Amino acid sequence: MDTPNYLSVSDYDYELPDHLIARYPLAERSASKLLYLPANTDEAAVAPIDHLFTDLPALLNTGDLIVFNDTKVMKARLFGQKDTGGKIEVLIERLLERDDVDSDTLNIAKAATTHPHLALCHVKASKAPKLGQQLLLADGHIEALMVGREENLFILAFAAPLLPDLERYGELPIPPYFERHADATDNTRYQTVFHDPAKLASVAAPTASLHFDEKVLSMLKDKGINSAFVTLHVGAGTFAPVKADNLLNHTMHSEYAHLPQATADLINQTHANGNQVIAIGTTVTRVLESAYQQTAINGQPLASWSGDTDIFIYPGFKFGVIDRLLTNFHLPKSTLLMLVAAFAGKSAIEHAYQHAIEQQYRFFSYGDAMLLDKA
Repeated sequence: MDTPNYLSVSDYDYELPDHLIARYPLAERSASKLLYLPANTDEAAVAPIDHLFTDLPALLNTGDLIVFNDTKVMKARLFGQKDTGGKIEVLIERLLERDDVDSDTLNIAKAATTHPHLALCHVKASKAPKLGQQLLLADGHIEALMVGREENLFILAFAAPLLPDLERYGELPIPPYFERHADATDNTRYQTVFHDPAKLASVAAPTASLHFDEKVLSMLKDKGINSAFVTLHVGAGTFAPVKADNLLNHTMHSEYAHLPQATADLINQTHANGNQVIAIGTTVTRVLESAYQQTAINGQPLASWSGDTDIFIYPGFKFGVIDRLLTNFHLPKSTLLMLVAAFAGKSAIEHAYQHAIEQQYRFFSYGDAMLLDKA
């Protein structure tokens, strides 16, 4: 990677009319538009092409491989109050095991027997809860203790297993720019049709995958386009604003990722056959490129890998796995906008986004999609 010394956040800004923010899904998943951005050695000459999402199979080739993220979104947002009566909002970032936590930062003695279930959480309150303070959430149905801190996050201990209570009492954590609470439609449409119920651990959806329905999946299969899965449990850090003027000073959030050996084998075979690997979304991109850095060393083939990744992909990054990227339109000044600029070229992305605004594309999680060729 050719490492620059300074990347200004203002270089990844753009003006978006508010009415182009897609705050609700379309009636059908695959009814979105699809903007195709072909590769071009002269970035200024790249001409984006307007399509419908159902055109995707025609833009891919028989023998290509598409890779999805099979995570499922938790109903991770809870509301309640502290034992002092102050209102509080909790967003579960990650479920924890005891071994995940540094005992020096955890009030284990108080919580080990009565509150054995741990989670790393974002907490909104007028005053941050104190160590050992009791929290009563979901009208008192869920009780928690504040037992530690990890930077700006809180470690909460719960009396009962958390996932069943979240499913019963929690609210789906839709993006903050929706400016509304989740409703019954979100419970279905903010999940992919192919999620793995056993992988209930994300607090945001892999949104590029939300466009896929059984009709499109069937069209892809009929054309001989293969599919495979990875897992990345998306954290709330995906919505965190970049606060540093120099993007290289931004601290990336860490997320759990897993590349199965079966998927690695399919990727290796696809490339050996001269076909292309298409990442469905930035989460898949982060898994595959993280695994490549960890396993494909000195010419070795890509192999299975699991672990936390805080990979930061920005212009100058050398992609080792993916050949094409299907993604949504990303927020101004975001690390995801930097990722797509690294893949397709900054000038090409700027041109494509301006075209999308002029053509009234819908933006962000419930918005339209882009298919990008590598610059």
